[in-house]
Amino acid sequence: MSEERSLNFIEEIVEEDLKSGKYQSITTRFPPEPNGYLHIGHAKSICLNFGLAKKYGGTTNLRFDDTNPTTEETEYVESIKDDVRWLGFEWANEFYASDYFEKLYGFAVQLIQKGLAYVDDSTSDEIAHQKGTPTSPGVRNQFAERTVEENLQIFTEMREGKYEDGSKVLRAKIDMASPNMLLRDPIIYRIKHAHHHRTGDKWCIYPMYDFAHGQSDSIEHITHSICTLEFVPHRDLYDWCIEQLGIFPSRQYEFARLNMTYTVMSKRKLLQLVNENHVSGWDDPRMSTISGMRRRGYTAEAIRDFCERIGVAKRENLIDVSLLEFCVREHLNKIALRRMVVFDPLKIVITNYNNDAEMLSSENNPEDPDGGHRDVPFSRELYIEREDFMEVAPKKYFRLAPGQMVRLKSAYIIKCDEVIKDADGNITELHCSYIPESKSGSDTSGINVKGTLHWVSIAHAVTAEVRLYDRLFKVEDVANAEGDFKDHINENSLEIIPNAYAEPALLNDTINDRYQFIRKGYFSMDKESTKEKLVFNRTVTLKDGWKKS
Repeated sequence: MSEERSLNFIEEIVEEDLKSGKYQSITTRFPPEPNGYLHIGHAKSICLNFGLAKKYGGTTNLRFDDTNPTTEETEYVESIKDDVRWLGFEWANEFYASDYFEKLYGFAVQLIQKGLAYVDDSTSDEIAHQKGTPTSPGVRNQFAERTVEENLQIFTEMREGKYEDGSKVLRAKIDMASPNMLLRDPIIYRIKHAHHHRTGDKWCIYPMYDFAHGQSDSIEHITHSICTLEFVPHRDLYDWCIEQLGIFPSRQYEFARLNMTYTVMSKRKLLQLVNENHVSGWDDPRMSTISGMRRRGYTAEAIRDFCERIGVAKRENLIDVSLLEFCVREHLNKIALRRMVVFDPLKIVITNYNNDAEMLSSENNPEDPDGGHRDVPFSRELYIEREDFMEVAPKKYFRLAPGQMVRLKSAYIIKCDEVIKDADGNITELHCSYIPESKSGSDTSGINVKGTLHWVSIAHAVTAEVRLYDRLFKVEDVANAEGDFKDHINENSLEIIPNAYAEPALLNDTINDRYQFIRKGYFSMDKESTKEKLVFNRTVTLKDGWKKS
């Protein structure tokens, strides 16, 4: 992408803050909740937060918002760290909201002491009813009249574990008539007797997100706290808490989250797909998770390019997944090793080739001047794709047909002389002749042909399982489609070819390599691949054929 692009609105804010002297340097944070794996939407936030800090000489903290012990796991913490590093970023500090539980408890005590928080014994339904509606004010109950001393005593007992889950909450005392419903005495602490992945059983009361988030930002002196648009209504409470506590004035800014076609961006829905076995796991190559895209063969460079292209906006919109696939293709075209793999083999015998097998040279990547060449074995018996032969061919058919010539990639020109069939009339093999003077790189035959086919030598071929992945959903806007989102799963999102035939160079490659299987698409080696059984995932097709189909 060009460096000449205009500033986005957050960059304009940062530049003005630095220019005015409001801040000498900036600090951002990426604050995921460790209750699932990160998805492509998080990649946009990662690139924004880390990118801002890098551009303006600041720092970025990785902070885990671990205030809900029943849904959070260490597995998710480790996967998040892996994903951020894989995308190419490193954080200045690794923090957890649970690091601040004692400080947050102290902040809550301060609000009680100022008469700005009280313990409420109401049920959740009663609290919801008492809050009123957007057009009518709420009404405080009798618990709001508790004295400071009584609230401090009960809140201490809540911490000591004297009360059952749901029996009491701590609420901020703000404004029951506020047009912002979130300011109508919001809950800031709840009782939850649950084992925490870091603090164990030390705590049985936990701060709500709205109370933990702003104060955690303030503790870390975050200058620009960047959230998605759904947090706009939360900003008033964010500011109120910081103002009443008199702590570092972090500021929240909001941008449009990533919504993408043929994709779900909800951790809850992604977890459903995993738990109900619609996919093989969080890193299934059809998932929108970063780990799934990595396993499928997407590159970090392509994802960063995609995030740069879609930009940072203030309005929600739906991004076409084909743009992401374009970015992947563009990068893979530059780095992918070219290899020949036959999916549906048809045997050909070159009847006038009486030599021993020879090694032919083929370039690894014509887009890379330093890509070098590899040896490809050529012999008398080869496989080509069955779809590359037609017994009765129409005009302008440039692949193999009786009496017709084609070039074998990096090898020779051949001509189909005879079609061999079994007793049922099925084609079993083709007898062809080759032009010895037509060897690629030193062709003196003077023959021009329009078709070029990929192939493998049967004697040297290695077998591989090939997994052809496609989009997981059939509808463009999954979030707004009628019915259950799982009703729109694409039943053809995975096709497995158990025995494809590949040139032996693939045996020498690694899981970190990327490939273009010539004329087939871009592929990567799967984590389940072994020397005994090679397994490859299709990353993306050579062209976007989805809309046409």
